[in-house]
Amino acid sequence: MIWRFRRCGHAPGALTSEEQAVVDQFRAMLAAVRSPKRWTPGSGQDVAVRVGPFIERAHPRPGDDLGTETIAVAPVHPDTGNAAGHLHGRQLGYTDRGWLRCQTTALLGAWQLAHATLTHAAANLCLPDDVGMAAPATASTSKPAGPTAGYTLLRLGPYAQSWLAPRDSDRLNTELAGRAALAIPGSTVTAKDAAFDVSDHDSYTDPYGADATALLAAALAGVGE
Repeated sequence: MIWRFRRCGHAPGALTSEEQAVVDQFRAMLAAVRSPKRWTPGSGQDVAVRVGPFIERAHPRPGDDLGTETIAVAPVHPDTGNAAGHLHGRQLGYTDRGWLRCQTTALLGAWQLAHATLTHAAANLCLPDDVGMAAPATASTSKPAGPTAGYTLLRLGPYAQSWLAPRDSDRLNTELAGRAALAIPGSTVTAKDAAFDVSDHDSYTDPYGADATALLAAALAGVGE
């Protein structure tokens, strides 16, 4: 991205107020890029993320900052927080993307207003379909419905490949058919794939190197004890 500020060489006197505003905005943008503000995980601050030659604003997912290499973020329009920003964001493809896994090496720091001039939105461009971030890790969860609704029987994750979670969910639902009611009277247990919640990672069981149906049988046996 190239910025050019040109004033007629024959223009006399001091800068006009409009010209000074452009110069100040340019200087603020340079300062924001050269001296980024430190972003602290868990602070609730939005982050500035590099997307190709542009810099975008993104919401980090609370609690999804336990790792040192990736975090989960949702790209948002730079003017997020007002109705016009929401409408423009939808037009330019910022909304409905869900959470994405962002490499921490792509983080510039905490989001600053001066970064707004470096976004796709400032250039009136749509955010590309491929922003260089993958979908978040997935998981398979098994929950009963009925009197014990809200209780999670088994959580498997994270899966390195998104197609593995629904595969295991299907296997667990096949296993559950005809036996869930016997294990938890009055309830029906079903499994479904969902986003992996890294903030609650201790409640998950590693799905690799283990038989999902065996883990389910152990969980059902634990309920009956």
